Amino acid sequence: MNIIFVEPFFPNNQRRFVAALAGVGANVVGVGEYGEHEFGDQLRSQLGAYYRVSNVTDPGQLNAAAEWAQSHLWIDRLESTIESHQMAAAQVREARHIPGTSVRTTWLCRDKPSMKEVLRAAGVPTAASAAVHSVDEAVQFANATGFPLILKPRSGAGALGTTRVDSMQQLQEALPTFGQYDSIAIEEFVEGHEGFYDTIAIDGHVAHDWITHYYPNVLEAMRHRWISPQFITTNRVGDSSFYAEVREMGGRVIEALGIGTSATHMEWFYGPKGLRFSEIGCRPPGVGAWDLYSAANDVDVYREWAHAIVQGTTERPLSRAYSAGIIALRPSQDGQIQGYSGLDEIQQRYGQWVIDAHLPPAGTGTQPVEAGYMANAWVRMKHPDYDTLRGMLDDVGRTVKVHAG
Repeated sequence: MNIIFVEPFFPNNQRRFVAALAGVGANVVGVGEYGEHEFGDQLRSQLGAYYRVSNVTDPGQLNAAAEWAQSHLWIDRLESTIESHQMAAAQVREARHIPGTSVRTTWLCRDKPSMKEVLRAAGVPTAASAAVHSVDEAVQFANATGFPLILKPRSGAGALGTTRVDSMQQLQEALPTFGQYDSIAIEEFVEGHEGFYDTIAIDGHVAHDWITHYYPNVLEAMRHRWISPQFITTNRVGDSSFYAEVREMGGRVIEALGIGTSATHMEWFYGPKGLRFSEIGCRPPGVGAWDLYSAANDVDVYREWAHAIVQGTTERPLSRAYSAGIIALRPSQDGQIQGYSGLDEIQQRYGQWVIDAHLPPAGTGTQPVEAGYMANAWVRMKHPDYDTLRGMLDDVGRTVKVHAG
């Protein structure tokens, strides 16, 4: 199978997808913005060909690359794994008659109000939402729905650009900060616990799936330095009616949005109003989630994805042997990292359960809290018991300090 893969070099994680595709027998044609001299021998050896463009999100340039590839060989698939690349990739697929995720599906996964409208029509509960083009429309929605409300770019990924407002005054103050957009998404704030449901789907059916919890919810985690936020994927997916509901609803999302063979990422909330689905991505999750899934299930999830794309099946079952999680360790202040304390204690207590860690050396500049879970230091761990793992990660957060100045 000949597969065009968009941007094989950067960010670094992209190379995992290329390696997996090549490892299951695909001939990978890379299209990216970087020179081959930067790749290194391993990546170069995994690419059958490479076409350089200046901007992979420009449909015209990506189309020219696909046209060049099709002039040399039959192209079976065109794959992209980064949110900002998705629409251009879908447009080129349709223009050049290459199988894969459609423009409609990609649009619905990126445009939040349209997505939620389709999901509600399919019986998938979501927050009340609308696309608003003016202050008057935002005020009308607020009067009809009440506060709190969430404002965000219509095509933003995750919590990027998300703002919570709790009053009409806050709404009026927040709206000018979205002035660069023709319209924005406004939606009801859903109270409750937050998590995500990820899958590898084949021909519209879930082949592998994972359920993961945030502690605390993302908006809170991204706004307070003192919090050491976590997310944990559970190995108890078959043990509760709640998880059965998440899985059943996820299947409905895949059908409603027309997702075929693809990785998916679905955010959900559970609270007083029951289960609500939020953001939907027709792509792999970010923040190293697949690394956790691999460690928890004794498989290489990148290879499982590649096997689904190339062979139309998964290769190995998930063991569900472990739960696995990450805890982000925030520097005491912005500046430069000066050192760490508490690492030896954690190693002595839990060394056998540590998957890996990222501990930038002294002198490294810090990243802001809102940059995310892997922006500064972090530790990833696994354990056969979910509750025990939660306690271990909590202990890491209390014990390990990142000193900065």
